[in-house]
Amino acid sequence: MVQPSTIATISVATAATGLLAYAVYFDYQRRANPNFRKNLRREERRQARNEKEEAVAQSKQKRREIQAAVDAAIEEGFPTGVNEKEQYFMEYVQQGEVLASDPSQTIEAALAFYKALKVYPTPRDLISIYDKTVDKRVLDVLAEMIAYDKSLDLNNQVPAGVNLADLMDIPTAGLD
Repeated sequence: MVQPSTIATISVATAATGLLAYAVYFDYQRRANPNFRKNLRREERRQARNEKEEAVAQSKQKRREIQAAVDAAIEEGFPTGVNEKEQYFMEYVQQGEVLASDPSQTIEAALAFYKALKVYPTPRDLISIYDKTVDKRVLDVLAEMIAYDKSLDLNNQVPAGVNLADLMDIPTAGLD
C-alpha cells in the first residue's frame, strides 16, 4: 500500500510542475507573441478604467449619504433655548469624540460634530478647534457637510435667528 505522505508529495510536485509550466508558457507568450502582449495591455487598461469608474461611483454614493445625513439632521431640528443648546452641544461633541475613534463610523462622527456646530454661537471658532483636535478623515466629511448646508453662516459670528440677548445669559468660564 502507498503511504499518504507519498501521495501528498506526488500531488504537491504535480501542482508545482503545472504551475511552473504555466509560468514558462505565459512568459514565452508575453515575450514572443505581439497579440498576447496587446491583449495584456488592453486588459490592464480595461481594469484600470473599471477601478476608476468604481472609485467615482463610491465617491458619489458617499456624497449622497452625507447629504442625506445633513438633510435628516436639519429636518430633525435643533434646540432654541440657551440651556438646551448647551446640553445638546455637549452631548453631540462627546458622541462625536467616541464615534471618531472607530474608522467605520466616520460619517456618524462627522454628523455629531456637525450637529454640535449648528448650535454653537460662533461656528468659525468651533471649526478651528475641530481642526486642531478631530481626525482628518472626520474633518473631510464634516467639511462636505458644511459645504452642503447653505443655512450655516460662517461669515457672521452670530448665526441667523439667534437673539443677542439670549447669548448674554450664557455663563462665561473665567476667573471672576
